[in-house]
Amino acid sequence: MGTHTLWPAEEHELAQMQRFNQKLAWMPRFRIRNRVTPRVIQALLRSGQMVAGNKLLKHGLQAESRRVGSVPLRIIRPKGKAKGVVLDIHGGGWVIGNAQMDDDLNLGMVQACGVAVVSVDYRLAVNTPVEGILEDCLAAARWLLADCEEFAGLPVIVVGESAGGHLAAATLLALKQWPELLARVSGAVLYYGVYDLTGTPSVRTAGRDTLLLDGPGMVEALRLLTPGLSDEQRRQPPLSPLFGDLTGLPPALMFVGELDPLLDDTLQMAERWGMVAQVEAHLLPESAHGFIHFPVAMADDVLAYSRRWISARIQSVLACSG
Repeated sequence: MGTHTLWPAEEHELAQMQRFNQKLAWMPRFRIRNRVTPRVIQALLRSGQMVAGNKLLKHGLQAESRRVGSVPLRIIRPKGKAKGVVLDIHGGGWVIGNAQMDDDLNLGMVQACGVAVVSVDYRLAVNTPVEGILEDCLAAARWLLADCEEFAGLPVIVVGESAGGHLAAATLLALKQWPELLARVSGAVLYYGVYDLTGTPSVRTAGRDTLLLDGPGMVEALRLLTPGLSDEQRRQPPLSPLFGDLTGLPPALMFVGELDPLLDDTLQMAERWGMVAQVEAHLLPESAHGFIHFPVAMADDVLAYSRRWISARIQSVLACSG
């Protein structure tokens, strides 16, 4: 079943999150009004990554850059033999971000779960329609599941955050065209994804006090992402995975904060997904969008839980195949 549960946070953890939210309230909201703003943010992101250097080297790991057709991938391998593979799809509102941005999160999975991580450096919506972004993610998934000899036969977990959660769910739906490939996917971990591009009720009612995201501008931002389409067309899967046939999708682990305007996206998706597969959905108290990146104990706890879930999924698959 896909019922959600409230994350069991201690009083001191809630107080810590509330203090961080007070800082967030003073920060500018993430607004995408034109093509210039995301380009500036992307340039700052890349320059910051160059200054920071390669965090992986400090842990004795390296990232391989390779292309599958025209799609760049970033591959991080564990020191020993990989027990499974994570297909990582980064967030960033479809308009900013890159695969390297997830190095910290992916490093945690590599070290704790003994997996390799293949992260997709998909094209961004400043230059590419969302359909093209979906094509990039699907191409990466098909390569990993069908053509990658190095990881052949290993369990695959798909992980996506925010816009990456949308792309992960859409990619899984698109893989239904190749049932033998979809069957290799052992699970999905989705953090506060977007599953209805017309805006769920919590998106449509988001106010000016929304943290991190521009609440009142979210519906318009989704329309800018899909120019020329009617709401009926935007609801068509895989553009809006919430309305797809989820039969055949793997077990899933989902998280969303109770202060996130995308709250209803996860709750509704968990309910529908839970009708056809095992789903865990956790509601994080006092938590805004993007909380897994916050310097708070609850974020650490959620990421640790996710890594344990991934390890358990991989072990169950390996036990059955062995």
